[in-house]
Amino acid sequence: MFELQQAAVGYDAVPILQNVSFTAQDGQITTLVGTNGCGKTTLLKAIARQLPLLGGQILLQGRSIQDYERKEFARTAAFMPQVRNIPEITVRGLVSHGRFPYLGLSRQMTTKDRKEVEDAMQATGVARWADRDLRELSGGERQRVYLAMALAQGGDAILLDEPTTYLDVAAQFELLELLRTLANQGKTVLLVLHDLAQALQYSDRVAVLADGKLAAFDAPANLFEQKMLDEIFRVTLCRAPEGTYYLRR
Repeated sequence: MFELQQAAVGYDAVPILQNVSFTAQDGQITTLVGTNGCGKTTLLKAIARQLPLLGGQILLQGRSIQDYERKEFARTAAFMPQVRNIPEITVRGLVSHGRFPYLGLSRQMTTKDRKEVEDAMQATGVARWADRDLRELSGGERQRVYLAMALAQGGDAILLDEPTTYLDVAAQFELLELLRTLANQGKTVLLVLHDLAQALQYSDRVAVLADGKLAAFDAPANLFEQKMLDEIFRVTLCRAPEGTYYLRR
């Protein structure tokens, strides 16, 4: 569980967002949404300790994230950035990187480490590609492998920055369904999405960022009823009879 208390984030001591307070609960998907440049990725990086806070504090399981040692934080929360290099490595080799926070100076994996890697590959459906070069896979397949690496880290939380970017529609929904499964298993899933309809469809709570602050934090159905998203995004948000969301100009 992540709890933000009056958090301020930005670059070079210049805040982009201030006084942001909300809680991302265990067993739920919490999604950050907002227009381009509103600070979604900046906030996620601060939560992941990739950027220093400019004010306030962020708690992970009741402790300030600043109180965690580097390896301890990595064993508790995994971060999937949006932009990554595609290394020359097998799928199993990359997923094994998730166990690095647990290894000693010898960097030798134990039987438990290898089991965690295999379990993560099975859970994400990438075990059949274990010996393939990562570069041979499609974008959607690679995202599953990176998610497997995050799962191999163990811990309670997964942070993802626009994980569906560059994926075809089928791969997007496959990944989101997988994140839904992980949340149902008790993980805290906190992510940035640019697709508003997907954010409402798959999230338990949505944090709406606008004008340098947290404009709203609520369940998708409540945000839909309030119509504030229509104003912020300048679209008409609609809901089909079966409960799915879509946008209309």
